[in-house]
Amino acid sequence: MQVESTAPGKAILFGEHSVVYRGPAVVLAIDRRARVLSEKREDDKIYFDALDLGFSGLFDGDTYIPVNGEPWRGRRLLAFLVAARKTMEHIGVESGISITIRSDIPVAAGLGSSAAVSVATVASVGELFSGDLSQEKICEIAYEGERVVHGNPSGVDNNISTYGGILRYEKGKELERFEVEGELPFVIGNTKRRRSTKKLVDRVGRLREREPELVDGIIDSIVRTSEQGLEALKEVDLPRLGDLMNINHGLLSSLGVSISRLDLMVHASRGSGAYGAKLTGAGGGGCMIALSDADKTEKIQRAIFRCKGQPLVVRISYEGVTTRRIE
Repeated sequence: MQVESTAPGKAILFGEHSVVYRGPAVVLAIDRRARVLSEKREDDKIYFDALDLGFSGLFDGDTYIPVNGEPWRGRRLLAFLVAARKTMEHIGVESGISITIRSDIPVAAGLGSSAAVSVATVASVGELFSGDLSQEKICEIAYEGERVVHGNPSGVDNNISTYGGILRYEKGKELERFEVEGELPFVIGNTKRRRSTKKLVDRVGRLREREPELVDGIIDSIVRTSEQGLEALKEVDLPRLGDLMNINHGLLSSLGVSISRLDLMVHASRGSGAYGAKLTGAGGGGCMIALSDADKTEKIQRAIFRCKGQPLVVRISYEGVTTRRIE
């Protein structure tokens, strides 16, 4: 028997960087998903087929043995290894497993790829051993995998991949989940440039140390933009939502986290009919996101492509992690 689980990626609509200090982030689950297929093995090893990423290999205890790709690539599997082992530990079983990972979420682009795989891994392994895991438990165990990747993550990514929909996240407060009526077509543009969230957060922190009054003013403005952006999203007020996205991008640019490729794609998208466009995630590479009417998405995709970006049309996904048995 095999078990397949899938989980969505994410895009941050408002609140990048400000959420580190105060105020909310508004996060969307998107209809790009990670898929994990698990089955039991005869031995006690854990094998990963991640050929979408260009490598595969197995763990014999803590020793990684590559099958395809260089040995160092095993480090990229540690989060998923922890997710699988913590799941079996919770259920009270020991077993070898073969895990196949496939994903249509771009990697290292700020779209929650690792969290989606971690969530899907926990759900798949849990069902394989009839663990009857709740969504809350799946999210909790997946967070342990995310800690391997990010050290001390906010918990947004594993929550959005587990539950789907729209989340309002603010430090020290409970997550709030929302739904809106109708389709909201977004176009994501991937610069295909990897970046480190930690380094970018640290860069903003250093700027704040040098210019505390100015940077705190910018952060306060992003907080207000996030709060008003969530209200516009709930009301499906696309023109206002677009205006607030444009304002948010300008504020993030003033913190020094945008790059020329992102700015080019943002302005090309606006010029092609988007209500608004901004970087999404930490910046420094990664992705931007544009909001438009459905009949403008093709033109916006072409504009992003001309800027040497990779365009993706996405919609909000209200379906979180899913699981099915394959007999």
